[in-house]
Amino acid sequence: MSCRAAEAVGEVPAAEGGGSEDEPCWSDSGSESAWEEDDEDPESRGPAGRARCLFCDRFFSSAEDAFCHCTSDHGFNIGMLAHKHRLDFYGYIKLVNFIRLEKPAVEYLCTISSPFPWEEEKYLKPALEDDLLLQFDIEDLLESSNASHLNGLTEASPCLERLKHAEQRAELAEAALARVQDDLQKMRQFAQHFVMNSEVRSGTASAIADLREDEEDVYFSSYGHYGIHEEMIKDKVRTESYRDFIYQNSHIFKDKIVLDVGCGTGILSMFAAKAGAKQVIAVDQSEILYQAMDIVRLNGFKDTISLIKGRIEEVDLPVEKVDIIISEWMGYFLLFESMLDSVIYARDMYLAEGGSVYPDICTINLVAVGDLSKHADRFAFWDDVYGFRMSCMKKAVIPEAVVEVVDASTLISEACLIKVL
Repeated sequence: MSCRAAEAVGEVPAAEGGGSEDEPCWSDSGSESAWEEDDEDPESRGPAGRARCLFCDRFFSSAEDAFCHCTSDHGFNIGMLAHKHRLDFYGYIKLVNFIRLEKPAVEYLCTISSPFPWEEEKYLKPALEDDLLLQFDIEDLLESSNASHLNGLTEASPCLERLKHAEQRAELAEAALARVQDDLQKMRQFAQHFVMNSEVRSGTASAIADLREDEEDVYFSSYGHYGIHEEMIKDKVRTESYRDFIYQNSHIFKDKIVLDVGCGTGILSMFAAKAGAKQVIAVDQSEILYQAMDIVRLNGFKDTISLIKGRIEEVDLPVEKVDIIISEWMGYFLLFESMLDSVIYARDMYLAEGGSVYPDICTINLVAVGDLSKHADRFAFWDDVYGFRMSCMKKAVIPEAVVEVVDASTLISEACLIKVL
């Protein structure tokens, strides 16, 4: 249905349960039930046959006019976004409902990349009843001949430059995808060897110190992927512990110079900046640093947080000494990622006298867990996979580490302290 067709339908609202496809369902005598239905939720529906803006409460006579308003007043061109992400009809519907329900900032929409947050099926359900924007033909947005006046506004759109920048970076990411997948496979094989090899288990420190150069490249390359950073940020126990410590001790960070070793997306750096740090220097070797730059700018910390790409052992910092060093260096079994060496190096090289390193105490504890549901989901599952036996997979699954919060009721032993650092 085209924009104009949607406008025509909007002028003659239809009530459920009556009338044919070719004639309106309102009778000449005026059905009371039809009027009552139309008045059920006036705030959500708005004026009959009118299109509501995606970002404010203004209404327009057509979806096309609403899109023009979004482009000129809010800097958001839905046509360009649909073209960039090659949205089909259902993707467009989900995008509109996602914006209406979640109310994201325009800047966020302009820099978003796959996987898209609107891919869930729940966004197929209309957020507004009789939403004219959902009746708009997506093809009209993608055909320049039908949307020339919309495109004419894009030159002045503050979103355009960011869209071009994001598109270029997406192309670079796609070109590197094959190489990165190989890196991840190498890292996975190395991790399995590390856990299963008895000699490595008996000499953890020496095994980590003997990492080959190509394995280090794999390590840093793996942290260039968004998924691993998403997993870390969504680890609420860990991330909220850092956040609460920094915010509740803002007097420690106020007017101090802070060094963030292995900053990743920059979440700890932003915690420190928000707590009042005078200057934050964030260092990371992986490609995620380029995303961290965008995140820092997006949150207004570009004057406080300086980002440097490289190994802490090799980069030159803009200051001689720092007051505080923060780092999220813990890996599987606390020490697996071997980042502690880098934190110790940063402490010895850059920490001012009387300065602090956080965290400064870590412990390793061992406890037995008996959880039948997790055992069934992780191990017994392989006994019958859609009618086929795959029990040989258990041997590969058992040594793989998982990070999760366990239910206290599933603990079947007392905790045993293994190591204090």
